[in-house]
Amino acid sequence: MIETQTFRLGEYELTCSAKASDKGCFEPELVISRQVWPSRPRTIHVRRGAHPTAEVAIESAHAQGVEWINNFG
Repeated sequence: MIETQTFRLGEYELTCSAKASDKGCFEPELVISRQVWPSRPRTIHVRRGAHPTAEVAIESAHAQGVEWINNFG
């Protein structure tokens, strides 16, 4: 099961997901889309880890998305 939340940060939209792994933990996934031209979505590599809940994995993806926007966006 994959849980997803979408956040809006300035001209960016962060789609943060958590996918269940086989050990009962969750892996974060992050896609960033710019809401102005060029709006090509980018899948951002996020740090993996043993996140005990989907909410924790989504928070991790969100934090890394904000960091990516501040550094590269």
